[in-house]
Amino acid sequence: MEQQPTVTPSGADETVETIFRIESPRIIAGVTRVVRDVGIAEELAQDALVAALEQWPRDGVPDNPGAWLMATAKHRAIDLVRRRERYARKLEEIGRDLETTVPFEEPSDPDDIDDDLLRLVFTACHPVLSAQARIALTLRLLGGLTTPEIARAFLAPEATIAQRIVRAKRTLATKGVPFEVPCGPDRESRLGSVLEVIYLVFNEGYAATAGDDLLRPALCEEALRLARVLAELMPKEPEVHGLVALLELQESRAAARTGPLGEPVLLRDQNRRRWNRLLIHRGFAALARANAVTTGAPGPYALQAAIAASHAQAYRYEDTDWRQIATLYGLLAARFPSPVVELNRAVAVSMTDGPGPALAIVDTLAAEPALRDYHLLPSVRGDLLARLGRTREARAEFERAAGLARNERERKLLEARAKECR
Repeated sequence: MEQQPTVTPSGADETVETIFRIESPRIIAGVTRVVRDVGIAEELAQDALVAALEQWPRDGVPDNPGAWLMATAKHRAIDLVRRRERYARKLEEIGRDLETTVPFEEPSDPDDIDDDLLRLVFTACHPVLSAQARIALTLRLLGGLTTPEIARAFLAPEATIAQRIVRAKRTLATKGVPFEVPCGPDRESRLGSVLEVIYLVFNEGYAATAGDDLLRPALCEEALRLARVLAELMPKEPEVHGLVALLELQESRAAARTGPLGEPVLLRDQNRRRWNRLLIHRGFAALARANAVTTGAPGPYALQAAIAASHAQAYRYEDTDWRQIATLYGLLAARFPSPVVELNRAVAVSMTDGPGPALAIVDTLAAEPALRDYHLLPSVRGDLLARLGRTREARAEFERAAGLARNERERKLLEARAKECR
């Protein structure tokens, strides 16, 4: 088979690493099906990368580099299985066909790769792992991010992230978590964990909890990519489409959410001409798909997507249908109670019924343990007090919010709001 021309070693390294980042989730998923261990599968995928770095500069990049890497990793998996006597029967059943695979050929059944990728998503997001472990492992296996990249994204020491990933893989192995897509009630409960991880990753990129930058675009892109992949693999799940719609619509505002120096721009001050109309269109389409396959009441992601769609439909801030948004938040709070949802509902209520009724809602949240160190609670309260003319109290709330904010950009914005109240 004809191959691409030989490239220089420096160029080949970059080519191999780029291809590997794109293909690694599928490779790890395919190999995990053989060895039934995510940690070992990742090591074998890395072995295939090393082989490519050695051979491609000399022999040229294959016509189908992804299939080459997949076949190389699977051959190493078969060798590993062969060396372990306890897997002798497994080798006889699945190794016979795999041993005859030609490295440069396409996999015989591309659908199997997609099935394996879906299994990997559910494995990496298994509830047996903590939320932090699921996020780190998902970004490593499915997002293709390196340990230093994950550490930088979450402002954590590399050693901490590395240990978190190692422990997560060990836990999956010791707990005997099966490499499968669960069925029935188990699938429904596991799907919630998968969607939650993707949502958390996006949120960290959309409004970073700490650091000097408000946005971390790479995390938003990875989360949106994973959500889109999941929607392709599970087209009949309404909440998957609901999450895609929510992320598309939220991401559509990214360019308008910060100013020239990276400072936050509030929703009312954003230049809506900078909102990405393509992403808005995609968000509307995903929300329509979610509604089309929904058999009962909409889930939390579909409801949040509907709220985001209401914002996207308004070409001016003054045109926002706050009554509809308040109603949707009411439904969300009734079906999926959360103090954060209630806080957001208060903001919408303030736009329909005034700051007084909204302040009453916010005051009921003061004792919520989950909001004790949440800087947006005093921030919202400060805004409502300022609108009521109670500037001294508002200033104190903004100062308190600034003290709780861990993100430098948000802290400066809150300090500026406090100064405005003097």
